[in-house]
Parts: sequence; C-alpha cells; structure tokens
Amino acid sequence: MRRQKSQKTLEQERKFKDWFAFIGMGFIIFTLIFGSIQSVFADQITYKFKSPSFNGVGTSSHYLTIENQEYSRRLTLKEELKAIQDEIARDKENTTLARFVRNLESRVYAQLSRQLVENLFGDVTKTSGTLELENNLISYTSDGVTITLTITDPDGNTTEISLPIGSFTF
Repeated sequence: MRRQKSQKTLEQERKFKDWFAFIGMGFIIFTLIFGSIQSVFADQITYKFKSPSFNGVGTSSHYLTIENQEYSRRLTLKEELKAIQDEIARDKENTTLARFVRNLESRVYAQLSRQLVENLFGDVTKTSGTLELENNLISYTSDGVTITLTITDPDGNTTEISLPIGSFTF
C-alpha cells in the first residue's frame, strides 16, 4: 500500500511542490529587487551642524540676523518705556489738582493782562509802571505816541517791544 499512491495524493503533492516553488521564487525576486534598491540609496553617514556658528556656512548672514533681532528688540523696549513715561506724565497733568492749578494760573494771567491793558489804554492811563511775573521784570513807559514794554529775565537779558498807540483799530 505504500508503493502505490493514489492519483489524488499525487495531485496534491504536485500542487504543493508548485506552490512551494512559486513562494520560493517570489522570495528570491523580492530579495533581489529590494536588495539592489537598498544599495542604490546607501550613502556615507556624515554629521553636519545646523547652526552657522559651528559649521561656518552662512555665518555672516546669521550674525547679521541676530544683530537685527537684538536691535529691533532694544528699539521696541525703548518705545515701550517712552510710551509708559508719556502715559505717566499725561496722568500727572490730568489730576484734579493739576487742572485746578492750570485754571488758576490762566485766570491770574488774564487778570494781570486786563490790568496792564487798563493802565496803558484805559480812561485813566499811567505813563509808567513795573510788575514782576515768575522772576521776570516787566516795565512799561508811554510817551503819548508809543508804549514801550521792557521785559528782563532773571539772567539779565532784556526784550523791548514798542507799540504805537493810535494805530490799533478793530
């Protein structure tokens, strides 16, 4: 019984051999194809620094970029500091006390100006006079034709203004 194999068994053995041969050939072809492709892509392993400071490629432009970034940052910080200082100064000028002082100064100057104009051009005019305003000496004289204002600052510098009396009309 051992000698004789049935037709069916022989057929199964032949199919098994064909299948085994097919898988073996596929494996060999696969190995040859991908083995040759791998050798095509192979290269020597080299390490290169990415930073231009270490490898020297593009070093000057790298340093220029760093300098520009530092300069821009310093400029931005200066602008922010100036903006904060300006904001603080504006806040100081807008306090209730600061507005009151500005208003009071404005009214005092207006009153002084009115009195000076009244003394120079009013019904009862004075021919000369002197007043001191913030360490500046203001003196005036009138000769009937012109009025001469002389302003002397604390350093002794003088400014003289001559106004003709009858030429101002509205």
